[in-house]
Amino acid sequence: MAPSPARMRNMRLLYHLWLSPFCRKIRVVLAEKNLEFETRVEKVWERREAFLALNPAGQAPVLIDEDGAALVESTVIAEYIDECHPEPPLIGRTPGMRAETRRLVNWFDLKFNDEVTVNLVDEKIMKRFLGLGEPDSNAIRAGTANIHYHLDYIGYLTERRRWIAGDEFTLADITAAAHLSCVDYLGDVPWADHPSAKDWYARIKSRPSFRPLLGDHIPGAPPPPHYADLDF
Repeated sequence: MAPSPARMRNMRLLYHLWLSPFCRKIRVVLAEKNLEFETRVEKVWERREAFLALNPAGQAPVLIDEDGAALVESTVIAEYIDECHPEPPLIGRTPGMRAETRRLVNWFDLKFNDEVTVNLVDEKIMKRFLGLGEPDSNAIRAGTANIHYHLDYIGYLTERRRWIAGDEFTLADITAAAHLSCVDYLGDVPWADHPSAKDWYARIKSRPSFRPLLGDHIPGAPPPPHYADLDF
């Protein structure tokens, strides 16, 4: 079989999962930079030998760049892309802005992920795919309670700044929105209780880079009607 035109051009290839906030982060970063890429769903639980050769940790995302380099770990990939393609800057233009962006990326990828994403998305969706039994009701209650604190924090930040790390859209906004988009796919974000966070997320939903995420549909688990509605 002849190689596809994309392969002949050494098109970037992103191994991803639909409802992984870490994978969604990279999809948005690539789109913000107007970089062409292909996606391939990787069932990481199958632990394919060829995929483990790319990332021994067995986790997505993995980006194969145009030169064939395999890049792993979402924030490493995002910073690599930002260095190679500096416009528009997504980490920040000043040392202070970069420090604040990285602080908030860490906040959402660690704290929000542990307190909300794992308790809701992993319990309700990933357990089904992995055959790990019924969702843990205690974990779901914890995630449902914890999300209010994080939405309050987003509201606090955006009432004082245009975007969560400052006056410019950054990787911090992308990371936070990637996590929230996964939870919102389940209909578990209490937007009505947090109007400032809702307004911020509505602005992100309207960005062309974010819209492809709103078209994702997991077989057997459709999103709520408001999920892809730019006006909620």
